[in-house]
Amino acid sequence: MSMNPEAVAEHRDIASMLAVLDAADRLPDATRLRARSYELLSLVPDSTVLDVGCGAGRAVAELAERGVRAVGVDPSPVMLAAARKRWPEAEFLEAGAEELPFADGSVRGYRADKVFHVLQEPARAVAEARRVLCPGGRIVLVGQDWDAIMIDSDDPALTRTIVHARADLLNAPRAAREYRSLLLAGGFDDVTVEAHTSVFTDPAMLSLLARLAEPVCAAGTVDRDRAEEWLAEQRRRAETGRFLVALPFFVASASA
Repeated sequence: MSMNPEAVAEHRDIASMLAVLDAADRLPDATRLRARSYELLSLVPDSTVLDVGCGAGRAVAELAERGVRAVGVDPSPVMLAAARKRWPEAEFLEAGAEELPFADGSVRGYRADKVFHVLQEPARAVAEARRVLCPGGRIVLVGQDWDAIMIDSDDPALTRTIVHARADLLNAPRAAREYRSLLLAGGFDDVTVEAHTSVFTDPAMLSLLARLAEPVCAAGTVDRDRAEEWLAEQRRRAETGRFLVALPFFVASASA
């Protein structure tokens, strides 16, 4: 059975997104950041830990390897299909962060990585996390600050315009810097925040810049010809070993 043009476009977009995520996830900085998030969860063997906004499921599989009942939760059927194909032994459920299919106080750990910036109501997601966590349960939030992405470029003014314009298209682009306030307002204790900066020099991350520029062009904020020139410069940098992107990540943790 052939797919209609819209389905084909969605499939290609998901495949492109997965390729970007896979390239980023394999980098040493990303591996270390995931490991740090698992450490902050203070994992208890055989307890239930949620990975909310699990995407393709890598963290769910890695958490299960650490001896917990890891459950991946995501609102996207397409992403969950990819996750189930990649990790057939893992457990996945279709749900959003604002309404989790778990009873009050029924889970020991809650993790959300690169999720809160797409939410309409991050505070509502924090309240839902507080509801499902048992007393003493741990929450860990990981996310990049979309307003503070750093890109080496010959045109810093245009770079700033693209970065900030892309951030403004998100629901909550500065959610990561707000993690501490969100957790405190949500009634969590022992709130801590760490800052980690991931530096990417691998040409594989060029696709990330294309994903920054395309929505900005589609929104009419930046002329497409200027964006293409900007991307061409980044490709030249990659070819000559001068490509650099730095993403600041916040990692917040707390106890219920």
